[in-house]
Amino acid sequence: MVTLSGSSTSYRRGVHITVRIVKRLVDVVGSTAGLVLTLPLYVPIVVAVLAESPGPIFYVQRRAGRLIDGPDGEPRWVEFDLYKIRSMTVDAERNSGAVVSTPGDPRITKVGRFLRATRLDEIPQFWNVLRGDMSLVGPRPERPELLRNLAMVIPFFEERTRGLKPGLTGLAQVSLGYTGAAIAGSDVAKLHDTLTNPFDIPEAEGALADDMRIKLGFDLGYAAALEDFWSYVRLEAWIIVQTPIVMAMSRGR
Repeated sequence: MVTLSGSSTSYRRGVHITVRIVKRLVDVVGSTAGLVLTLPLYVPIVVAVLAESPGPIFYVQRRAGRLIDGPDGEPRWVEFDLYKIRSMTVDAERNSGAVVSTPGDPRITKVGRFLRATRLDEIPQFWNVLRGDMSLVGPRPERPELLRNLAMVIPFFEERTRGLKPGLTGLAQVSLGYTGAAIAGSDVAKLHDTLTNPFDIPEAEGALADDMRIKLGFDLGYAAALEDFWSYVRLEAWIIVQTPIVMAMSRGR
């Protein structure tokens, strides 16, 4: 588990008990169907990945899951191993360490760019959902070492997964870019200047924290919807319908 220094005050009522039961049922049925339906895709993906970059096909990475309160009162994230199809060169983080991928990242292979754009690199995560590490829909699972830093500089950032599993897709994932950047022409993009770099510091222009702050708003909005059963049903259905559209538009990275 990952701990965060300091205290955290939850302002949410929490996930409705009926929502929790239905959501897990949807996860089991949906992930099982996903594993079966995507099985034929592995052959061409494996061939393409190995043809360009010999090495492991799958990539296992530690991620932070649900936020819970530890015995000392400090918030903690339950860690788990997340499975992906490798989209970067072998040992891509040997020199850089844990960093968020950026546009034009040289570590990403050509095949990897296609897999990320269509989000096909994430199909092994159906197994994570079936195991109970993740949900089909929820906030994006972040790296523990990055999440710790973000939670220290962005108020309430840790609250996005309090009692809530991260998701294979989610409100932020279908509404924003990879890091949380607003999509050009969207309603959020129109508010870009008011949502980013609040102190107008030149050196902070384009900072990752600004994107993450926007993402936080969507994640907290999704979490709030889970306090009521019918608001959950409407939003969950909308996100699930939007996900293949986003994949077809290649809006991932």
